Amino acid sequence: MIVDERTYTIHIGKIPDYLKLYQAEGLEIQKKTLGNLIGYFVTVMGTLSTVVHLWAYDSMEDRARRRATLAADPAWQAYLAKMQPLVTAMENRILAPTSFSPLR
Repeated sequence: MIVDERTYTIHIGKIPDYLKLYQAEGLEIQKKTLGNLIGYFVTVMGTLSTVVHLWAYDSMEDRARRRATLAADPAWQAYLAKMQPLVTAMENRILAPTSFSPLR
């Protein structure tokens, strides 16, 4: 298993708009294609105006296949056109569990 950690920096004051749009249009598209949402978070301390979400995949190949399917979805493309103006930066990390991690 691998975990895709995605961190988005949202324009100041736009977190409620981003979350409302994501919940209304983006969430179901991602859930049906990507599958295993571990969690979706906003920061309350530290760097503010940040959204972090974690997705689990069986392998890098599984991730690549699912992300390609998502990218080709016209509904996802329509959502991205609305979402991207709210985002100022994005960071992506791939995490692998240790042998003693409870989530494996």
